[in-house]
Amino acid sequence: MNVHEHQAKGLLAKYGVSVPKGHPAFTVDEAVKGAEDLGGPVYVVKAQIHAGGRGKGGGVKVVKSVADVKAEAERMLGMTLITHQTGPEGKEVGRLYVEDGCDIARELYLSLLVDRGVGRVTVMASTEGGMDIEEVAEATPEKIHTVVLDPLVGMSGFQARRIAFALGMEGKQVGSAVKLLQSLYQSFNELDASMIEINPLVVTGAGDVMALDAKMNFDDNALFRHPDIEALRDVTEENPVEREAEEAELNYVALDGEIGCMVNGAGLAMATMDIIKLNGAEPANFLDVGGGADKDRVIKAFKIILSDPSVKAILVNIFGGIMRCDIIAEGVVAAAKEVGLSVPLVVRLEGTNVEKGKEIMANSGIDIVSADNLGDAAEKVVKAMREAA
Repeated sequence: MNVHEHQAKGLLAKYGVSVPKGHPAFTVDEAVKGAEDLGGPVYVVKAQIHAGGRGKGGGVKVVKSVADVKAEAERMLGMTLITHQTGPEGKEVGRLYVEDGCDIARELYLSLLVDRGVGRVTVMASTEGGMDIEEVAEATPEKIHTVVLDPLVGMSGFQARRIAFALGMEGKQVGSAVKLLQSLYQSFNELDASMIEINPLVVTGAGDVMALDAKMNFDDNALFRHPDIEALRDVTEENPVEREAEEAELNYVALDGEIGCMVNGAGLAMATMDIIKLNGAEPANFLDVGGGADKDRVIKAFKIILSDPSVKAILVNIFGGIMRCDIIAEGVVAAAKEVGLSVPLVVRLEGTNVEKGKEIMANSGIDIVSADNLGDAAEKVVKAMREAA
């Protein structure tokens, strides 16, 4: 789960991370009131969306009067902000963050994330703050410093100092940086975060170290331990279809292809997408209905797949262990009849009650292509899609 910048800063401030003062605003009047409370003389008006690159898209503006704050608020609220992370469709701005200006001497990059390669939390730091870290990694990888943290020890003092020195800190800046790093790690660990990104981390003209921006992601599987964080969820920032699937207890991720997939089991779903690509097509989604899905969940999954206008064919690939093949077949037939199937449908069933499942589909009166194995299914669905085009 993602949160907005102002929410992330609010959480980090509770752990002692230094952040500029600011006020969230959902209306122009709230933006003006926030600026008046800050007192100036410099303000920063920031559009709040779950995407980076806001400044390049016109979503971050530095102004020097309350009147200018009002003008920027009127411009930004309701605008469609397009950045390299939103795609060409952009995102509508529904809230702002009005923040104190900052005397920036240096901009740096800092993040904590779960490195699945080593199975530990890793710190990434760079002197190239304000830039996309992917560009830095490609052009000047030597400017990225990484430190792997031992979960039994956490962020040790010498590791924090090592990062501070790598970022060119000196004098009192080192102490400030060490405190900030250890506070970040504490918040990461206690809040079950999966990523904290500070870009930029700044050194002010007075030598203070401050998080000028903040992005936080959280492990969805741990949200039951943090109802206060779950309450920060902004569903307007999420893919509505993915949100609908989550509420139906379906694991669904929209992709850019043309063949819809419905599979039980994440590993089998990945293999199904791979073999579709091997046959020269692209999957339109990842969809795992789970091992214990019932008829209603299968119908819901089918409707979600067909809600994507780019889907030109559907492949259902089920290995019936806990889930019986006849239940899947009943769900597929019911869904196809209810939504009015208009694209080719290939179904591969194997496992518990497979013959009964095939019989249900054969007697359904619906044009369902049966496949003997995964390779056969992939070939048939790609062929059917191309013939129907």
